[in-house]
Amino acid sequence: MSTFIDALLDSGLDDSIRGVPPGTAPLRLRDVAAMGWRPAAGDMALPVLTLDEDAFAANRDLIFAYARRHGVALAPHAKTPMAPQIATGLVEAGAWGATVANLQQASVLLRAGVTRLILANEIGGRASGERLGALLAAHPVAHLHAFADSPAAVETLAAAARRAGGRPLPVLVEVGTGRGGARDRAAVEAIIAAVVAQRGLLVLDGVATYEGAAATSDPAETAANIAALMDRTAEAFALVRSLVPERPLLLTAGGSAFFDMVVAGLAPVAEADGNATLVLRSGAIFFHDHGVYERALGALDARRGFACGGATAADFRPALRLWAEVLTRPEPGLAICGFGMRDASFDQDLPRPLRVHRDGALPADGLRVTRLNDQHAFVAVAAGQELAVGDIIEFGISHPCTCIDRWRVLFGLDAEGRVRTAYRTFFG
Repeated sequence: MSTFIDALLDSGLDDSIRGVPPGTAPLRLRDVAAMGWRPAAGDMALPVLTLDEDAFAANRDLIFAYARRHGVALAPHAKTPMAPQIATGLVEAGAWGATVANLQQASVLLRAGVTRLILANEIGGRASGERLGALLAAHPVAHLHAFADSPAAVETLAAAARRAGGRPLPVLVEVGTGRGGARDRAAVEAIIAAVVAQRGLLVLDGVATYEGAAATSDPAETAANIAALMDRTAEAFALVRSLVPERPLLLTAGGSAFFDMVVAGLAPVAEADGNATLVLRSGAIFFHDHGVYERALGALDARRGFACGGATAADFRPALRLWAEVLTRPEPGLAICGFGMRDASFDQDLPRPLRVHRDGALPADGLRVTRLNDQHAFVAVAAGQELAVGDIIEFGISHPCTCIDRWRVLFGLDAEGRVRTAYRTFFG
């Protein structure tokens, strides 16, 4: 365990943090299980966001098994939870490394002892390059692989390498569509030439892309777009390989919705090369959800894309829950619950009522969230659905990446629904 993680577990929890009952004496993160809190029983201050640790572990084991079966590596995207305890746990479980989107995220994970990182984003200009260089200088054992999608981005990375003392910085040529990334062969060749011109400071390290940016609302069009992007990525990889014939190289892509298409398009390229590793950067897959990823994995099964023994993508389990209390029943057919836009994601569907807890769990089939204010949820209540002030509703969420970032602490629950772990988040 790193010194950073050890100190993190010794850091304090108190009632300034959502979920901790008012009046609770300060305690260490590592001691939270002794409290025996169960959100379903009303032991915690509500609202509170929790992680079903058994579901998370099952999801982890399933995606790791998929990766082993297809001969690929995993660098889970840390932006989803930004919890060093989770990131280090995934590396200890066998992840190749971790992915970050910016320098703050890289700094947190390097301090936590995760030294192999993919910086899956351009970072800006020379000033940002200086900041990256200072970070690398402070962490001389770091192995950071950085994206570049233009000669200007290459200049930024060269500034970082100079600031870090001249240690060569590995560069991944980013090919893309819809967002960042080189759009054609000429742009790829310009990036490669710019890296080669910085010989001694930068080194060609492989090729990166992101297939999710090619998706549309039409499945057939999405499949064609992603296949074309994989072809362009393979072409760029061949150009890089021609200039570095002996260096181990990376191919990297893969979110949590279309990673099967990445494996189909790029795993044969890595295998034929013999000295390349395909690294998937999926992050939300470990958490799953009751919305956007539920639909995405349903579509993955519909196209029979999850080849992993007898398992299917339907075996992934939503691991996040939001717990909130009914505050008032001001009129028939309406309940107001004590959470809102400050507590839950709403960019990809509203939270979904799963169960009502009152002396046990009751079905929530007659409930539906219709809108959110800052700290109020409007819940439509079907005729005949019994619901009272003080009832605790367990909600599923859609889009983990824009839900966890609202919470300073994510509480992990055991199989009995008791808090076992407190994960501190670092979203800046």
